Amino acid sequence: MLELRDMCERNFDNPEEAKRRIRQMQVEWQECLENGSLSSVNKEALDSRAIRLLSCTDGEWLNWLDDLEFWKTGWKPVQDSPDKV
Repeated sequence: MLELRDMCERNFDNPEEAKRRIRQMQVEWQECLENGSLSSVNKEALDSRAIRLLSCTDGEWLNWLDDLEFWKTGWKPVQDSPDKV
């Protein structure tokens, strides 16, 4: 998690480069899962954050980086209500 956050912070002013690097990291996470050096729970946590970071606009990028709750262990995405369209 720390590696992801550090990389995002280093590229706070270049979200496109950070997103490119996140996609590379996702491949590395999958390899680590397959070789047993990363648990499925940790991979899921990394992927949840990666999805938000990869799909956000440039304006939302800094909001995610500054959101301390987003980076805390145990963060889970807020589920939309079932009746939301």
